[in-house]
Amino acid sequence: MFPFLYHRPADLAAVQALIAAQEEAKLLAGGQTLIATLKQRLASPSDLVDLGAVPGLAGIHREGDTLVIGAMTPHAQVHASPLIHEALPPLAELAGLIGDPAVRNRGTIGGSIANNDPSADYPAACLALDATIVTDRRELAATAFFRDLFETALESGEIILRVVFPLGGAGAYEKFPNPASRYAMAGAFVWRGEAGVRVAITGAGQAGVFRWEEAERALTETFSLAALEGLTLDGDAMISDIHGTGAYRAHLAGVMTRRAVARLAAQG
Repeated sequence: MFPFLYHRPADLAAVQALIAAQEEAKLLAGGQTLIATLKQRLASPSDLVDLGAVPGLAGIHREGDTLVIGAMTPHAQVHASPLIHEALPPLAELAGLIGDPAVRNRGTIGGSIANNDPSADYPAACLALDATIVTDRRELAATAFFRDLFETALESGEIILRVVFPLGGAGAYEKFPNPASRYAMAGAFVWRGEAGVRVAITGAGQAGVFRWEEAERALTETFSLAALEGLTLDGDAMISDIHGTGAYRAHLAGVMTRRAVARLAAQG
């Protein structure tokens, strides 16, 4: 690990000042990816700015027809929240599938989406649910937020404050986890709302999370497993590594999508 200065500011203004003053500073949320990266000497920030003491960045509440989750809310709280279980149960279920208990109690929703790991779970929920990511500078639709592998629309020093999920509809998340680390080798979040069906795939795409638009069109027309017959993803566009080829992950993504659709169809 390279040397760095550690800061734990008590308010958002102090965070913004530190980030502005130190060009190579990094924000620390849950640290489940960043700390490992530092230990492997793959990153050498001049400063770490811990968001843990900043008030107002964690918590879950409902605002009208939306569910608002603070960026520093741990996965375990999302999973256990009675409000989320009532208003958006697939999101609570998804949070309970992330990593292991240690990761779920330290990792945060804001840190997860800011990192945009191609195998992360939350990006699929954000994309399928058409969430809005609110920062200290602006509001970003999920479709514009996730850009590429480990890349988002966040500008230098921009801080995620909360994620806003619209309510109304029904969904399901299915995931094939890596047996060791529990990350998604392929995951599908299917959401059925007034505007139609959205299918977000994580864990498989070389460029990270994406919408399977062909499946969306078929399911919007007829929501059934039969609508997906003959639909496949391009294995050449999927991740290929020691855990599975691109063709394998393309197949897994299709299987997870069908499982999610089957669950939703059974609900009526």
